Amino acid sequence: MTIIPAGSFNMGSGIGEVDREDDEGPVHKVRIAAFALGKTEITRGQFAAFVKSTKYKAIDKCWTLENGNFEERSGRHWRDLGFLQDDTHPVACINRDDAKAYAKWLSRKTGKHYRLPTEAEWEYAARANTRTARFWGNDPAKACAYANVADKTAEAEAGASSWSVHECTDGYAYTAPAGHFRANRFGLHDMLGSLWEWTGDNYHEDYTGASFNGKARQDKGTKYVMRGGSWNNGPTRVRAAKRGQSKPTDRFSTIGFRVARTLP
Repeated sequence: MTIIPAGSFNMGSGIGEVDREDDEGPVHKVRIAAFALGKTEITRGQFAAFVKSTKYKAIDKCWTLENGNFEERSGRHWRDLGFLQDDTHPVACINRDDAKAYAKWLSRKTGKHYRLPTEAEWEYAARANTRTARFWGNDPAKACAYANVADKTAEAEAGASSWSVHECTDGYAYTAPAGHFRANRFGLHDMLGSLWEWTGDNYHEDYTGASFNGKARQDKGTKYVMRGGSWNNGPTRVRAAKRGQSKPTDRFSTIGFRVARTLP
């Protein structure tokens, strides 16, 4: 974990940002209290320790990319995504309930309050005091030094010839070891690319009515916000302001999580 300092930022994307989508506005200033955030996404090894300790069972069904097609497949789960991983890779095929169960276990184990970050906390941490589309700048072609994204490697090895890819090579067709790429200014790795990350917020079509204090928007919505893009995403989705959405029961080989910790 690393301490994310208190501060304020303009959340969302301006109308001039390339690939901007309507749900990324209106831009609004948000105040964030200091909190702690995982330096990387939760790894397969860390999740395995939770499963061993609690006997937690995740459903053996997940959307995976195989033979160039994304399909929901029985028998696929966090231990077997259809591509090679080891315990240093980020855990995937994790739905929101799985992520919350891990955070609850970690809280009991440590006596500290672990949880999913709010959407505002996530974007504040990902930007790390930058205002460009990505924490390294606006140029998506520079992504491969900082993020595991859809790239020339995926194009050659993962059946991604029809994808929109970054014009660079990161060396990984699928997931990479957590923390392999350069960190942002807050010392956080893989905030863009790698895996989509669950947040604490219900998805809304825009930021109308959003809080200005960084608290999660939780109501009776049926979908939740994910952030960051993943190893199979091109430049459009690998941006600090990009918002994803999914049902809390969904499991994809492109979705994982990292934990936040509330400070005293």
